[in-house]
Amino acid sequence: MATIESNKVQLNTDPATVFGFVSDLNNLITLLPADKVSDWQGGDTQCSFKVSGGYKIGLAHKALEAPHQIVLKSTEGSALKFDLDIALNAANGCTEAGLVANLDVNPFMKMMVEKPLKNLFDYIAHKLAQRYP
Repeated sequence: MATIESNKVQLNTDPATVFGFVSDLNNLITLLPADKVSDWQGGDTQCSFKVSGGYKIGLAHKALEAPHQIVLKSTEGSALKFDLDIALNAANGCTEAGLVANLDVNPFMKMMVEKPLKNLFDYIAHKLAQRYP
């Protein structure tokens, strides 16, 4: 098992607003790097796409704890098996957000995917910060 965490970001809104946006997986496409994602298919509770290199990733709701936590799981057919926890914590009238992924990979695969996934999760956090400056 490998754990990858994004940088934490401050969002200038309340956790409920961010929760409403992020829990609708149709909105995930706006947080992904357009030049590295193709074949997007989205829905309220599930989505799938390909990332550079042709790897398919599917995500679906695993657990929702409004307004503080969204847990997504990889779906069947995904290149990697993982859970993605999006934590939203109230802090000084704003929201502190961060992503934590727990991957079911061997040590060799961890070395291959750790840096690209860390970059992706940091990108998503950064896009959230841009959305709620």
